[in-house]
Amino acid sequence: MKAAIVGIAGPSLGTADAALLRAMPPAGVILFARNILGRDQLGALVADLRRCLPADAVLMVDQEGGRVARLRPPDWRAHPAAAVIGRLHATDAVAGLRAAWLTGALIGLDCAAAGFDVVTAPVLDLGLPGAHAVIGDRAFGPDPAAVGALGAAMARGLLEAGVQPVAKHVPGHGSARADSHLELPIVAGDITPGLAPFRHNAHLPWAMTAHILYPELDAALPATLSPRIIGEIIRGRIGFDGVLVSDDLAMKALAGAPAALADAALAAGCDLVLHCTGELAETAALLEACATLRPEAAARMARGRHAAATARRPLDAAALAAERERLLA
Repeated sequence: MKAAIVGIAGPSLGTADAALLRAMPPAGVILFARNILGRDQLGALVADLRRCLPADAVLMVDQEGGRVARLRPPDWRAHPAAAVIGRLHATDAVAGLRAAWLTGALIGLDCAAAGFDVVTAPVLDLGLPGAHAVIGDRAFGPDPAAVGALGAAMARGLLEAGVQPVAKHVPGHGSARADSHLELPIVAGDITPGLAPFRHNAHLPWAMTAHILYPELDAALPATLSPRIIGEIIRGRIGFDGVLVSDDLAMKALAGAPAALADAALAAGCDLVLHCTGELAETAALLEACATLRPEAAARMARGRHAAATARRPLDAAALAAERERLLA
């Protein structure tokens, strides 16, 4: 398998897409709103993808709750933004932690039933005054201890529903004053407070890098491409030893061809790269140039599968949804 997770263009798997996935199989596919029209259509697409992909490849989806949700009503539940849960936690810590777990479990049940293995949540970035709104209500709040605890509760719910959570965006996007989808944010100064939620969740099976330049750590390279930040901060100070996947290489924070960026991110220490456009020629060029999955990365992916399989337990979705509604009323 190639050390990449890629997007596809539309709601069905075209002949050319299927041929590419079979010829140069990636480690997974990520789906977006453009790929999801309804329950039956998604079921058919997932079945087609599974027929093309290796057995140990993953299907990934962004499903944080709030405005970042690819599975939406009427076919799937709506889920609160992290900030809603954070505000509850600020007034009632027990209720807030329970709401975070319930939301993780309910998102996980929806995603597992739809055929996904990996959900890119929880967001562990701090929600700080003056920061760009790209994180905004996706963050649980400004307090590192609260964010760490709420993220852990949400991640536990996801795992108990049978899907693997992804901590993002390490080593911290919260104080950035620019949107990395559009430009490269620069975060100067001490980032220690923002590391705390990631240290609290260093045991999670996956984490996603931030396309951010931290001049005090590496004056030349953003975290995704920085061997120093990945080695000394993410693997070192934070202690994360799970699957490290880049954020989307097509975001404008990074300059260069996706294939060259993939090489740089993997050389820096990412286990996998993410490329989301679904544009066939671009995806083909990236997969052709991309390295094969390293044995240590394959082992980390296997540990993630094992973590979700062993944590999974029977859950009553209707009862959990009713409990969450009462807590958030």
